[in-house]
Amino acid sequence: MTLDHLQKLVSGTSVDAVWTQHCAQMAAFGFDRLLYGYSRLANAASFGDRQDALILSNHDPDYLDRYLAEDLLRTDPVIQWAEASDGALSWREIAGHDVAGSNGAALPPIQALNREFGIAAGYTISFRNLAHRAFGAISLTGAPGQTQQDLDGIWAAHGAEIVLMNRVMHLTVTKLPAPDSNRLTKRQREVLEWVAQGKTIPEICVLIGRKQATVEKHLRLAREAMNAQTTAQAVLKASVQNQIFTYR
Repeated sequence: MTLDHLQKLVSGTSVDAVWTQHCAQMAAFGFDRLLYGYSRLANAASFGDRQDALILSNHDPDYLDRYLAEDLLRTDPVIQWAEASDGALSWREIAGHDVAGSNGAALPPIQALNREFGIAAGYTISFRNLAHRAFGAISLTGAPGQTQQDLDGIWAAHGAEIVLMNRVMHLTVTKLPAPDSNRLTKRQREVLEWVAQGKTIPEICVLIGRKQATVEKHLRLAREAMNAQTTAQAVLKASVQNQIFTYR
């Protein structure tokens, strides 16, 4: 089962296909809801701009919308643990992630949301990256009715296998173009790649056989597509999203 799943992951040609395959495999282990995030443009405030992060999930869309809209990504204790750690951790060991209130006190927002959607037990895996500003993690939620004790038993038997599968999934999707990124046209990719190689606008005009106004238009549209203020920032974001090839 492990080898077959790994082969399917590494041969995936799109993030959507890899993610669908991976969700099905994790459900077979008893983890039916996953939340994955990765950014190579993270900052001191976790993922940084969400537009620059790859976030994948098969949670209820209402849960995910509220989780992101209320910016709970920055206060979720499992994410705070993952930012400072490498490996896997049972939610039993993460203070503040349990959904049980104490003494009738109001629950923190993340706990209240988890309780509302029946998120009670799970594991989180952090993908440590030595590259500056890179950060990735995935949270695996147990299926309804599963207790943390149940999941800890599954992990005792299959934890190493599950971690390996998730690491391969992570490495695979980070090499594929992000599914929700604003797509650059072929010409926009081309001019950004020439910029990345140090070419000036007049040089690019000669290389692609277009007038300066046309090249400047492609660069402007590329900046807009990447939600970038400068061409250099557009090059960086397009490279991070695997939309262009740059020498690194």
